[in-house]
Amino acid sequence: MNTKQWLSAQTLTLPLIALMALTRSHHIGDAFSLPDASLAVFFLAGLVFARRWWLFGFLMLEAVVIDYIAITHFNVSAFCVSPAYVFLIPAYAVMWFAGSFCVKFKNLAAGEMLSSMGVMLLATSSAFLLSNGSFYLLSGRYPDSSWTQYISRVMQYYPPYTSAALCYGVLGLIVIKLVRALPALMAHKAV
Repeated sequence: MNTKQWLSAQTLTLPLIALMALTRSHHIGDAFSLPDASLAVFFLAGLVFARRWWLFGFLMLEAVVIDYIAITHFNVSAFCVSPAYVFLIPAYAVMWFAGSFCVKFKNLAAGEMLSSMGVMLLATSSAFLLSNGSFYLLSGRYPDSSWTQYISRVMQYYPPYTSAALCYGVLGLIVIKLVRALPALMAHKAV
């Protein structure tokens, strides 16, 4: 990796790490905090760094450390920490793989943007089923669970879960595609 590639990788990695650090501590946005961007961070990291598995591991570690600090030092509820917490690994992996799948959509064309957003929606929905479904089944918080109860909880949590991920993801996708297209646009303008 030459110096230019290394600087480019650092320039794109640090904002993703910072975005997760700034938004993860509360998970659901309120008047004083932004909604959690973790799903979008894993999607965008997969899009840009598909073959750098060390970054996936680092982002997982960052998520765990942020959760630990938020719970132990900032009075964030530990309600979501249960045996199902381990299912965040496959949930985030789905996002990473979806991002790496979208590498083939290189242009700013409307069709390719819609394809990327469709893949992102499908991945976010799958991540929701993995994380939420495992929590519902394995956390021990719902001993008398029923499908009716689960569906009502899906209706409550699915819209904010997906909308936050899609907002961050689409914004990041646009920025990444513009940055990638910038050299070609500059060359075209120079001609």
